[in-house]
Amino acid sequence: MEEPGRDTFEKSIIQPSMEKFVEKIKQNHEKDQTVSSTTLVSNGCVDIRGKIADKQTTGGWKASPFIIVNEVAERLAFFAIAVNMVSYLVFEMHQSLPSAATHVTDWIGAAYVLTLLGAFLADAYLGRFLTIIIFSCIYAVGMILLTLSASIDSLRPPPCTARPCIKASDNQSAFLFCALALIALGTGGIKPCVSSFGADQFDEADEKEAHKKFSFFNWFFFAINMGALLGITLLVYIQDKKGWGWGFGVPTVAMVCSIFILAAGIPCYRYKKPMGSPFTRFLQVIVASVRNHFNGVRLGPEAVLYEVNTLDSDISGARKLAQTKQYRFLDKAAAVIDPEANAKNRWKLCTVTQIEEFKSFIRILPVWASTIALSISFAQLSTFFISQATIMDRNLGPNFTIPAGSVPVFSAINALVLVPIYEKWMVPILRKRTGHRRGITSLQRMGVGLFISIFALAAAALVEKKRRDHHNPSSMSVFWLLPQFFLIGSAEVFTYVGQLEFFYDEATDGTRSISSAMFLSEIGIGSWLSTAIVKIIERASGGEQTGWLRNDLNKSRLDYFYWILTAINAANFLSYLYVAWRYKGKNGLGRSVVRHEAAMVEKAGDDHHDQEIKREDDKGEFQSVVL
Repeated sequence: MEEPGRDTFEKSIIQPSMEKFVEKIKQNHEKDQTVSSTTLVSNGCVDIRGKIADKQTTGGWKASPFIIVNEVAERLAFFAIAVNMVSYLVFEMHQSLPSAATHVTDWIGAAYVLTLLGAFLADAYLGRFLTIIIFSCIYAVGMILLTLSASIDSLRPPPCTARPCIKASDNQSAFLFCALALIALGTGGIKPCVSSFGADQFDEADEKEAHKKFSFFNWFFFAINMGALLGITLLVYIQDKKGWGWGFGVPTVAMVCSIFILAAGIPCYRYKKPMGSPFTRFLQVIVASVRNHFNGVRLGPEAVLYEVNTLDSDISGARKLAQTKQYRFLDKAAAVIDPEANAKNRWKLCTVTQIEEFKSFIRILPVWASTIALSISFAQLSTFFISQATIMDRNLGPNFTIPAGSVPVFSAINALVLVPIYEKWMVPILRKRTGHRRGITSLQRMGVGLFISIFALAAAALVEKKRRDHHNPSSMSVFWLLPQFFLIGSAEVFTYVGQLEFFYDEATDGTRSISSAMFLSEIGIGSWLSTAIVKIIERASGGEQTGWLRNDLNKSRLDYFYWILTAINAANFLSYLYVAWRYKGKNGLGRSVVRHEAAMVEKAGDDHHDQEIKREDDKGEFQSVVL
């Protein structure tokens, strides 16, 4: 019997068909979700169309070569200027050697300190890619002006035929310094963004891509030294044989070409959207915490701290961060005093993630401060090291003389050889011994570099003493400088790549460019400190005529200057050991909330995995491989 009002086709035909249709839709949806979860990035990067980036079509080593080429060209141009500029200022602009050395270190210092400006614009307004493009164009304009300065006679003083030489006029100096200022500004915009933009091409939540990211940092440093190698060999040779116009003109063309190559990779890149000014968020945390402190807020174990009820944080494009126990005073900024108050006013109430972002920035400051001294030593590569080479025997056989500006090739070649050896052989060996996926931690790697730098400057002091005591200093081979260049290059390989890894890993989503700029600013501050030390020693020892640092190096006591830098490096290494030993990174204190919860679901009960995570992330235990 059929029930009245019941459609006879409802059960026999329509319902089964609809059930199959719905089931098929569900299966397809689940399949799409599975595909999406495995091919879409989890770090918030988007493609050129503004959609979540797909790993199969964007990023990785498909995009990285374009970025690396831009870095090679920028470094080629920068080093072609840096190693030649002292000679250009002395022989073409007729400045004294100490003045030329201080002008070059001041210029290098400005270039790297300006990275803070570039990072701020990238994180707050422009994004990393657009910042790189804009400042690459500024860089190219500066290179064009520099080439004109070297090519047009009216922009330089007449050749020196009798002492004293006619010095450059104010207008001639102003034109040159304007060109150098634009190049410094361009460097400041490119440098903090290019390494972070390259690292953005790898999803750190994907184990395979995470390993590739660490390899990227090593090969990125390799590219830097390839650019440096070309700059201090090929371009210095061209300048020596063809003149200053060619020496500056060739890197200008290379820089312009690199802009077009970088633009060619636009469809392949993964982009991070600007997340607003991190400095504004930092200031909000300070203001809110101080305000609540004076309003009598006390944080007990049951204190309620404010966080938005969404999957992502209140910072656009950034993941949530778990609360940590360090710097508890700042937690007062998230204390909920009045539940009815406006929760959108970040000057009165901050989120836990915003506070943790500021804490992460504070944590890296001691490490940053304890590695600045090494940059003072690096500053000598383009100043006094080259000045030594200028007055030594640079003959390589009967028919070839090594240009003085090419002598830093010893340092660059060392880096080019050491990076592949470290990446391909040392890392696997160390990984088996330590269980760390990078062989040693970033902090340990920096410690090795700082330790080597002590011997680099000691070697420089000993060689300079031998050169000065030689009966004929100009006959002493330039290859005596090889140890100091080799050691300073080794120190750079360990410290620089360790800093790249450390400052990127310890940064939060919204502070990656600023964090990269922090370690780059060390180079700038180190150059300025080098200038300050030179001026202090110059005045304290009797000036340019009778002091340790004179126009004539054969009458100077440059070895004393090197011994002072050796003592500074030794004291700095001891302070670094203390800072690194006490350091607790963000991974050891609290991960991203989203990633941490996902890991708990996926890996619950996996004791082996927990042990690996502890071994990877507990950066508080600094076991220096040197000791």
